[in-house]
Amino acid sequence: MERMRTEIAAWEQTVRSTLALAATFDDADWDRPTECPGWTVKDQVSHLVGIERDLLGDPPPDVEVPEFEHLRNDFGRSLERAVHVRRPVPGPRVAEELAEVLERRLAQLPGIDPDGSVRLPDGRDGTYALLMKVRAMDCWTHEQDIRRAVGRPGNLDGPAARCFWELLSRALPMVVARRAKAAPGQTVEFKISGPLAFDVAVRVDDDGRGGFVDPGDGAGGPTTELAMEWETYVRLAAGRAGPDAVTVRTSGDRDLAARVLASMAVTP
Repeated sequence: MERMRTEIAAWEQTVRSTLALAATFDDADWDRPTECPGWTVKDQVSHLVGIERDLLGDPPPDVEVPEFEHLRNDFGRSLERAVHVRRPVPGPRVAEELAEVLERRLAQLPGIDPDGSVRLPDGRDGTYALLMKVRAMDCWTHEQDIRRAVGRPGNLDGPAARCFWELLSRALPMVVARRAKAAPGQTVEFKISGPLAFDVAVRVDDDGRGGFVDPGDGAGGPTTELAMEWETYVRLAAGRAGPDAVTVRTSGDRDLAARVLASMAVTP
């Protein structure tokens, strides 16, 4: 249990932060659209409820999901069930349900083996400790979706924000080398500022594989540099916004910068 205590604490903090935020909503807030296509603020909270109920072993909702335009695959359709079944439910009641499942999950977790094998959202097997890190990241991402929708920023530097960085930044070498097709020897530096700040660089080796290197390592500087605010990185990496909707300061090879920025979304 000690091994995943940090992940549980991060997950609990962002869920409680979301609940505190929800307590301030009026009827209009619950119905505001978010950057997740087809989902309102209430739908986001319904999604959080649904995932935690799944992990508790509750039976899935018995509901027929229409062929909404925003549903692109079977994974999205499976997530939509918990959302759609709660569309007639008032927002405050959905928030109460989230508070209830939070307490049930907190009672459940001490009995779970952190090293036990579990299926992760990306379809791979991993430990339950890793799953809780993913849950912290996911809940925090949706908290930020909600905060942007209602215009009440906050918790950008919460403990689950670091889970977001640690999990999603691993994809940067793939983004640079495979998706953006940077050439061998090219380096892309990411300079992220704000409540959380990071300065990392990815270089493509002679075999076309991307890997992290120390920023400033090598003569001549990076091939391209991307400087952005932390929230901008979050929106890009989570697929909430494209390059045209955010502000990124670029230098160096601007064509490579554009390809990288167009390729940064790594969430399902």
